[in-house]
Amino acid sequence: MLKMYKTDMVTGNFEETDKFEKGNWINLVNPSEKEIAFICENLNITSEFIRYPLDYEEKARIDAEDDLTLFIIDIPITEKIKDDKIYTTMPLGMIIVRDDYFLTVSLNKACVLDDFEKGKVKGFYTYKKTRFILQILYANSSAFLSNLKQINKETEIAECVLQKSMKNKELIKLLSLEKSLVYITTSLRSNGLVMEKTLRGKIIKLYNEDEDILEDAIIENKQAIEMSKIYSDILNGTMDAYASIISNNLNSVMKFLTSVTIVLSLPTMIASFWGMNVNLPFSHSSYGFAIILIISVVIAIVTSLWLKRRDML
Repeated sequence: MLKMYKTDMVTGNFEETDKFEKGNWINLVNPSEKEIAFICENLNITSEFIRYPLDYEEKARIDAEDDLTLFIIDIPITEKIKDDKIYTTMPLGMIIVRDDYFLTVSLNKACVLDDFEKGKVKGFYTYKKTRFILQILYANSSAFLSNLKQINKETEIAECVLQKSMKNKELIKLLSLEKSLVYITTSLRSNGLVMEKTLRGKIIKLYNEDEDILEDAIIENKQAIEMSKIYSDILNGTMDAYASIISNNLNSVMKFLTSVTIVLSLPTMIASFWGMNVNLPFSHSSYGFAIILIISVVIAIVTSLWLKRRDML
């Protein structure tokens, strides 16, 4: 998908356009080969920088070559598998083409760009490329914070369900959230390195207002890293606690079943003896069955009481 936007330098109006003009923002979402070739032809660039962010495993970094500057950051996304939400990240490429165009490239629709596409971001102009990058970095850090809060809520819900009954579904959910936190923490640290490198001002020129936006983005990113680490530690502790509870419950069940087996085996053994075709006490008595039954019940009760006193039943 290919969309172009521009901010009118006179009126300040933000609108979608289909003409290539200086100051345009071009947003590419999972572009086809035809769209990539179309952009490269009209912007007079090679496709190499456009393809980098389309690699799902691409790491956050900055790359500059001739008249192109590429920023790659990790952004949070939510994927649905059946009825479950999976929190993960994907690369977002931001390319400054000379002083003419600004490109964003991603595999899937980037939620951090939604407000920009709707023109809802204060002080956003497509022709102010440096500020645009920093505004995206700030919005991205805020999006990570929002996702972390959502992960924490889902963790609390899963814990409430597990307190009532141990369900595999909820345990798998906690494991999935723990995995998501690992990915998010790694992405946040990579993004932090990109922002720190940008703050030095060697890649793109920063103005006073731009530095303030970038510093705010760095602070938000650091807060997200701390939150991610705290939630990850809490989740690890929770998983360990539930693993111990499950193991303890299993031991209790096995202990109970073993004790019940012992109690039931004694009457069975007595009945087996008196079922033999040999002369035994009470074998010729008309009350023999009742006597043996009473003896079996008494032995079973005594054994049960003994096991109970030893906390084995």
